[in-house]
Amino acid sequence: MSKRNIRLTISYDGTDFCGWQTQADQRTVQGELQNALFTMHKHPVTITGAGRTDTGVHANGQVANFFTDIDSIPDRQFRDAINYYLPQDVRVLESSLADDDFSARFSARKRMYRYFHYFSEVNLPHMNKYAVRLREKPDIRLLNEYASYLIGEHDFAAFAAAGDQSNSKTRIVYSSCFYMHNDFLVYKIMADSFLYRMVRSIVGTLLECEKKRKSGDEFAFILYSGDRKAVGCTAPARGLFLEKVLYDGND
Repeated sequence: MSKRNIRLTISYDGTDFCGWQTQADQRTVQGELQNALFTMHKHPVTITGAGRTDTGVHANGQVANFFTDIDSIPDRQFRDAINYYLPQDVRVLESSLADDDFSARFSARKRMYRYFHYFSEVNLPHMNKYAVRLREKPDIRLLNEYASYLIGEHDFAAFAAAGDQSNSKTRIVYSSCFYMHNDFLVYKIMADSFLYRMVRSIVGTLLECEKKRKSGDEFAFILYSGDRKAVGCTAPARGLFLEKVLYDGND
């Protein structure tokens, strides 16, 4: 029996997950999806994600794929079939048939993340799982001056957390900017791929540099130093969302 390659777009609230990737005795997004697929298929099914989001990170546009030997479910109806077996904090938004050689991870060309801050003198319970509080509005012009240095191909070793196992720390950043969206300060970054905790390390460093009123050249020195000790604190996971994954043909 021939198998079909099914592509999924997935949203999840990362609050109660220990990240995307399966881990022994830990609740993960990949684990919940594979449990649902096991129930449907009556045998183990491996699902591959475009980005291995870590503990507490959310997603609005994670992409994944798996091969199915079920021929009775149309490709677009896998969405509802899988959602039936999933918990409420992870949802399949869309399912479709993909080429046999499509891989959510290795076929991806760009990944886009957004990081959210809100402004308040006290923590707001309804916001606190999905954005990080700032007491005062920072200088967005200065933040964007720093952020512009990240665009292009660079060695991002300074922003790689301990435990990153990438052979190369070089990445291509296509966009990097701060902007206001309603009452949120949003940082958006798009790159070919990211190192372990790279986005959170960048956000923490950008805000720390703004607070200390550092020059653009001083931020550039941090970037080019390759020194992990030169960067700021890593921003909390709860403000970070994997928003979109781009492939050939949908750039």
